[in-house]
Amino acid sequence: MQDEFRFCPHCGKAQRAKIVEYFRGHPDVGDGGLRVSVYLDEPRHARLSVWRGEEAQAAISLDPQETSRLGRFLLAAKAPRARSRVSRVLLRR
Repeated sequence: MQDEFRFCPHCGKAQRAKIVEYFRGHPDVGDGGLRVSVYLDEPRHARLSVWRGEEAQAAISLDPQETSRLGRFLLAAKAPRARSRVSRVLLRR
């Protein structure tokens, strides 16, 4: 198998395991979207690419630690919701 091929040129087997999700951009702020590919084989990484139409405008790969940090950041940025008294105490620790 050769690394530059996504599929084996001899048998057609996928050479990379990944999951992909596409997120639409906010319609009131701009166009385009974000494509996120998470590669499950080595080197493990997440590739984020900004798309306009049929073309990627920019892309960056994050290692697993930075991918986790991005996930935590996005979760923390969610709109606040009412928390129970126990939850508030646990969050202060």
